[in-house]
Amino acid sequence: MTLSLPPLPPARRGRGVTAVLGPTNTGKTTLAIERMLAHPSGLIGLPLRLLAREVYGKLVARAGEGAVALVTGEEKIKPPGARYWVATVEAMPLDLDVSFLAIDEIQIAGDLERGHVFTDRILNRRGRDETMLLGAGTMRGLIERLIPGANIVTRPRFSNLMFAGEKKITRLPRRSAIVAFSADEVYAIAELIRRQRGGAAVVLGALSPRTRNAQVEIYQSGDVDYLIATDAIGMGLNLDVEHVAFAADRKFDGYQFRRLNPVEFAQIAGRAGRSNRDGTFGTTGRCPPLEDDLVQALESHSFEGVKVLQWRNTHLDFSSVESLRDSLDQIPGEPGLTRSPIAQDQRVLELVLRDAEVRARARGRAAVSRLWDACLMPDYRNISPASHADLVSTLFGYLTGRSGRIPSDWIAAQVAFADRTDGDIDTLSTRIAHIRTWTFAANRPDWVDDPVHWQAETRRVEDILSDALHERLTQRFVDRRTSVLMRRLRENTMLEAEITKTGDVTVEGQHVGRLEGFRFVPDPQAGDGEAGKALRAAAAKALAGEIDSRAEKLSASGDEAFILSNDGTIRWHGEAVAKLVGG
Repeated sequence: MTLSLPPLPPARRGRGVTAVLGPTNTGKTTLAIERMLAHPSGLIGLPLRLLAREVYGKLVARAGEGAVALVTGEEKIKPPGARYWVATVEAMPLDLDVSFLAIDEIQIAGDLERGHVFTDRILNRRGRDETMLLGAGTMRGLIERLIPGANIVTRPRFSNLMFAGEKKITRLPRRSAIVAFSADEVYAIAELIRRQRGGAAVVLGALSPRTRNAQVEIYQSGDVDYLIATDAIGMGLNLDVEHVAFAADRKFDGYQFRRLNPVEFAQIAGRAGRSNRDGTFGTTGRCPPLEDDLVQALESHSFEGVKVLQWRNTHLDFSSVESLRDSLDQIPGEPGLTRSPIAQDQRVLELVLRDAEVRARARGRAAVSRLWDACLMPDYRNISPASHADLVSTLFGYLTGRSGRIPSDWIAAQVAFADRTDGDIDTLSTRIAHIRTWTFAANRPDWVDDPVHWQAETRRVEDILSDALHERLTQRFVDRRTSVLMRRLRENTMLEAEITKTGDVTVEGQHVGRLEGFRFVPDPQAGDGEAGKALRAAAAKALAGEIDSRAEKLSASGDEAFILSNDGTIRWHGEAVAKLVGG
């Protein structure tokens, strides 16, 4: 059931609150982790499931698996003795009483789509002893206004961020992240990088944590030197990036296609240069040039403050559908807050209420609360608003039926639909979106019989789909041979070469061509780009000793080892090594 808590009075909001503000790469999240571990219990809310997983892993390494819980819309790991809780902001448990509480990336409270949830957590969720709000310096004015008495700490960036101008995609330096704002753009750039530079990893917000981590690993390990990503990398994901290149400057924000605002540019560009290592940013591809004043703001981390936070009433009235609508439509009575646009959950509510059967079932506090619970399910499949509303109506019908649960045979059929790993990248991505719906349902213990079973089953399916998707992405966007050879060449170590009796040459287990006598013939599939250069360089380095050895054997051979062919070719043990020509 939906938990609705009354808001905190403004006079109580600032007690024990510290706002840690600053640009990217200031160690804000790390500071929050340290502070949380200094308390007997804690909860941190993060903007992305991917980031929640990352922070969960860090806490487990420090406090032990049994002490840390993870709560997102699609995943719940709750050991009986958990003291530290990691959650996405939307999934933060509202009934937890903890000593320490932190909310990360608080500037998202100004976002039209998700902002109202962040605003609620900023204004109303507190730790008993300490509360920490983490975010951009642009939030300072509103924190001072809305949370009087809060202690505000500003942290400087650990390294410099400098503008590097425009570069062609194929001329971008190693350890670059190239940012685009649609899967099609990301894939097209990754294809180009594969042809020219041996390969790239891809990171999109829709990837499961398992796929994302596997993709990030091939970048972090040096198997590939380029990362192609959406703005998902802007939300605190710490990567070994030296240069960020914007391949586009416009994105769809849930309501319209628009240009990034300066703070969004900064959030993404700031991924370049971690810890004390300086970073650079610039443009590439079809991205228009950045204006001088924007560049100056990005380099100096100086931006106009956030003017208003998005707000929606969270103290909802479930006594009737009309009361629920009225409570959702309330207007904030406080300066600095504005009523957020109608969000997806409220749009779904209006769509499903067109159904007479839904209206008939939605009578009484329990049924209205159940209906709102169903409307809160995210539209992972993203087929159409009508399709999602139909699904919500179906779920509400089951949840208000005789058993009050989704039938096991029905959810089993839905899970089985996604439980296969054939198909291309788009097919697997669609199946992952599908299974995320049922993962969400399985993690609502009052929605299904035997929730533990369905949580394990949906997790199993998501894991095998994630592994298959990583494999397909790697097959499509990484030339494994080129990436292996380039990495070994950079390490400047002795390359392991093998020459078969038929002359085939493999270097570090990768076929690179043939050695015919003293002449190396590269694999024709390597081409003339960066891949071809890497292959020829690796072969030259690996075969140097073999060529010298063959030369010594040739000079020590007797006349019987040589044959002069009719066309003037001189063969040594059957291999052409020279040719007589007129002079």
